[in-house]
Amino acid sequence: MARTAIPERNWVNIQWLARLRWAEIAGQAGTVLIGQFALDGALPMAELLAVIAVGLVSNLVIELYFFGDRRSRVEVRPVHERQIALVLMLDIVLLTGLLYFSGGPHNPFAFLYLVQIALATVLVQALWSWMLVGLSFVGFGILLLAHRPLAIPDDRRMIGTWVALGVASAFVGHFLRRITGALAERDAELTEARQERLAALATMAAGAAHELSTPLGTVALAAKELEHALSKAEPELAADARLIREQVGRCRSILEQMAQGAGTVGESVAACTVGELLDESLVGVRDSPEIERDIPDELLATRLRLPRRAVSQALRSLITNAQDASPPDAAVVVGARCEHAKLELAIRDRGAGMPAEILERIGEPFFTTKAPGRGMGLGMFLARAVVEAVGGTLQIDSKAGTGTEVRVALPMDVSARARPDRIS
Repeated sequence: MARTAIPERNWVNIQWLARLRWAEIAGQAGTVLIGQFALDGALPMAELLAVIAVGLVSNLVIELYFFGDRRSRVEVRPVHERQIALVLMLDIVLLTGLLYFSGGPHNPFAFLYLVQIALATVLVQALWSWMLVGLSFVGFGILLLAHRPLAIPDDRRMIGTWVALGVASAFVGHFLRRITGALAERDAELTEARQERLAALATMAAGAAHELSTPLGTVALAAKELEHALSKAEPELAADARLIREQVGRCRSILEQMAQGAGTVGESVAACTVGELLDESLVGVRDSPEIERDIPDELLATRLRLPRRAVSQALRSLITNAQDASPPDAAVVVGARCEHAKLELAIRDRGAGMPAEILERIGEPFFTTKAPGRGMGLGMFLARAVVEAVGGTLQIDSKAGTGTEVRVALPMDVSARARPDRIS
C-alpha cells in the first residue's frame, strides 16, 4: 500500500486548533446561556453573543481557507507558524472581550488565559509564546482598569470557579494530549519513512555493487592488457589505458563503500562489549594522528546487542574523517558514556572546523571537502544511515577554528526494538 503524505507540523497544529476552537465556541455559548439563567438575566446577551459570533465566523474562515471542501482532493494551502500565532492572539482578544462584558477580573473564567498560554507553548515557538504571554498579561491588566461590573453572589461565584476549573482542565488534558499525540505520530512516521528510504538505498547499493563488479573487473583486466601491449609502441596510449584502469578501480572502491553501508540490511544482532566494539572500529585506522580513548574502564565491559560489523564500520569511518581533519600531532579523542539505555560516543578532532554553510551539507552523498582522490563523500552519509537504521542518532557540532565533534547515540540493545530479529 502506498504511503500517504506525512503532514507538516503546522498543518497538524492548525487542524487541532480549529477543532479546539469549535469546542471553545460551543462552550462559550453554553456558558453564557447557563449564566444568563443563573444570574436572572443580568448578562448583556447581545454583546456577548456578538463576541462569540466573531469567533464563529473566524473559525469558518479558517476551515474554508485551509481545508476547503474536505471531500475534494485539491492541494491544501501551506500553514505558517505566524498564522497559528495570529489565531491564538485573536482568541485572547475574544476572551478579553467576553470577560469585559461579564465582570472582568472578577469573572471565575478569567484564568482561562492559562489555557491559551498552554496552547501557545505547544503550538508555536518560544518567541510567539512569549508574545502571547505578554498579550494575555496586557489583556488581564485592561480588565483591571475597565470592565462592566457584574454582581455575582459568592455561592454562585464559587460554583462558577469550580466549573471553570473543570473546563480548563478538560481542554488542557484532552486537547493538548491529542495535539502532542498527533505530533508524536507524525514524527514516528517521518522516522519510519527515513529508515525505509535508507534500507532501500542500501539494498540498491548492494545490488549495484554486485551487478557491476563483474563488468568493471573485465574492463580493468582489458585496460591492463592494453596498457601492457602499448607500453613500448605507444606510450601515450598506454598512459590512457592506465588512466582507464585507475578510474575503474575508483569506481569499484565507491561501490565497495556503498555495499558496506548496506551492512545493516539482514545482519543479525550480536552481543559484544563496548571495548570489543571500539577495538573493531579502530582496526585499519592510521597510526597518525593517534587515537586517545577517554572512556571509563568499567564502561568497556558493558554489554551491547547490535549489528556489530555494520556499526564498527560506521564508527571507523567517523574516526578516519576526524584523523583527516586533524593535524598530525593533534590526537583524535574518542569518548563514551552510557545513559538511559544508550551508548553515547563522542569523536572530537582538533582540525580547522567547518563554517555553517559546509556543516549544512555534511552527510549529503558524494559531497566532500577533501582533496580529489582522498574522499568520495560517502563516509558520513553511510555512517548516518547505519546509525539511524539501528535506532540511533548522529549529531555534528563544528565551528571554524575550533574543531569538530561528532556525537553518536546507539541503543544498547537493538533487539529490544519493534523488530527484534532483524535491522531493516
